[in-house]
Order: sequence, then C-alpha cells, then structure tokens
Amino acid sequence: MPRPLGELEDAVMTRVWKWNRPVTVREVLEDLQQERSIAYTTVMTVLDNLHQKGWVRREAEGRAYRYEAVSTRAAYSAALMNEAWTQSDNPAAALVAFFGMMSEEQRGALEDAVRVIRGRETPQTPEAAAPEVPSAAEVPAADEATDTPVTTDTGGENPGADPADGGR
Repeated sequence: MPRPLGELEDAVMTRVWKWNRPVTVREVLEDLQQERSIAYTTVMTVLDNLHQKGWVRREAEGRAYRYEAVSTRAAYSAALMNEAWTQSDNPAAALVAFFGMMSEEQRGALEDAVRVIRGRETPQTPEAAAPEVPSAAEVPAADEATDTPVTTDTGGENPGADPADGGR
C-alpha cells in the first residue's frame, strides 16, 4: 500500500509522470530550479530514494541513470483513495461524504468511470441518469455494532504503507 509522497518527492514524481519517459537528474533539476533553489545532489538523492521505494525504475546511461515511473499518477491516487476508504469503520458513509465534497465536474467524471466499468463507454449528458451513488438516507447514521456516530472528518492524514507492498 502506498504512503503519500513527501512534498519534494511529489514535485519530482510530478515531472516524471508528466513527461512520461525516462528522465535524467539534470532534466528534473533544471525544471525544478524554475520554481526553487535546489542542488543537483538533492534531486539525485530524491530519485534514488524513489527508486529504493519502488516508485521509479532506473537504467544506467554512462555514469548516470535515466529514471522512469513504475506506474501512473492515476494509479497512485487510486491506491491512496482505496487505502483511506478501506480504513473507514463505515465505508458507505465515507463514500457519501467523499461524493459530497466533489465538484460537479468530478461527479461527472465519476459517473463516466462507473459507465466504463459497467461496459457503457459512451458518456451521457448531465440531464441523463442520476448519479449512481448512495444517498445519505441510504447510509446508516451510526455503526450498528458499536452505536458510534458516523463522522466525516477529512482533516487527518491519509493512512499509508510501503509502495513495495504492491501499491502504486
């Protein structure tokens, strides 16, 4: 299961994902230097750490390496969402709360994704079928086993684990 990337790891991986090709430390460094002051050795260390954690693979090119993402940013995001969702005491309530935080555009993307999964790959217009998500009324207000009220606190950190365990 993945752990959320640190701020600098995310900045480096964003470039690796965006460019979608093997990259050198120098390329990442030059792009990062447009936003911040950073040393070559810092970028090299971050890419080495990402390699050790399983986020990138590398191939020797002369005395240096070229680094390439092992998976996509979408797969990374999906693994983080899945990990957070599976940690919930009430997964249905967590989904309802999550859907309630979505913008109209995000809900449309969700509806399109559900149609793709169900084999209907043609997106529908917004006036078409209602969203295929449970309503708040369909989700119990408390965990029946413990009678614990459901909360929708989203301010905490995402739970995570090591990406070497198969998460992306």
